Amino acid sequence: MNIRPIDTGDAPTTDPTSTSTPDPSPTDHRPDRWSGELLDLDAYLARIGYDGPREPTLAALYGLQRAHTTGIPFENVHAVLGRDLPLDLPSIEARLVRDRRGGYCFEHVLLFAAALERLGFHVTGMIGRVSLGAPKVLPATHALLAVTARDDDREWLCDVGFGAGPLGPIELADGAHVAYDGWHHRLERRPGAHGIGQWWLHQTAPGPSGPDNDPERLPTPWIDRHTFTLTAQYPIDYAVGSHYVGTNPRSPFVRRLFAQRMTPTAHYSLDDLTLVTTRPDGTSTTQEIAPEALDGILRKVFGIGLTQEELHEITARRAAAATPRT
Repeated sequence: MNIRPIDTGDAPTTDPTSTSTPDPSPTDHRPDRWSGELLDLDAYLARIGYDGPREPTLAALYGLQRAHTTGIPFENVHAVLGRDLPLDLPSIEARLVRDRRGGYCFEHVLLFAAALERLGFHVTGMIGRVSLGAPKVLPATHALLAVTARDDDREWLCDVGFGAGPLGPIELADGAHVAYDGWHHRLERRPGAHGIGQWWLHQTAPGPSGPDNDPERLPTPWIDRHTFTLTAQYPIDYAVGSHYVGTNPRSPFVRRLFAQRMTPTAHYSLDDLTLVTTRPDGTSTTQEIAPEALDGILRKVFGIGLTQEELHEITARRAAAATPRT
């Protein structure tokens, strides 16, 4: 199986084992490119705490995804406050790298794709539907990537924008299973609607591993997380999806604050004022946060520093939403 319908540029002419990065032409603005030539690579790698090799190898991909997933939190402050969210690379870099804020899937994926492209990986965008076990069909508004390394001809799913891992890539293969620090994920291929095409179903299961890491013998059930197709997506497609997620009144992201942070030992999730901490063994704790403690929780747990103006506006919007209409 190969889903490479596009070419993100010629391979660099330098030695592939060199630590130098490719130098894409700044005049090449094809819609399938990810603006890697505009990225301050050193600043991005420092932001995620990655100091490993800079060759487009599978080993580097593992390290980069782990660093990105644990280094930049998920948050939707811009949508809650009704603010414009440009998705050009310089704007994303300013928010997530220079200002050290978080973002939701479109921001994460576009930033990660730019970094991978700059390093010489082959990157294909995809889009999925988040389900989390829900039976109804939800909009296709989750961005994710298929990536190929220079030293490996397999496609790898890189899902860096979900907010809950995985901590590394997963091979795009039916039944592929990974366990990163006790967090288990697998892929399953199923027929698409009306038998047309193929869907990939990404599933997760909290809980300890069974004997020999056998995914079929895990003590907890698998949870359908999201489905996606193998149809290539481009930055403009993500701009359309982001507009819906960030402005449609039916989108949960415009109604209340969400924040997530993934670490090897715990996943932290804030839904308005409810903080849930989940461990790899499936155990979790829930804590209700007082409004005046929100700033401290965002800074200490998620590494997100909001301005006083933003905090005040979030509080005002929460109060307005709680006031009964007459």
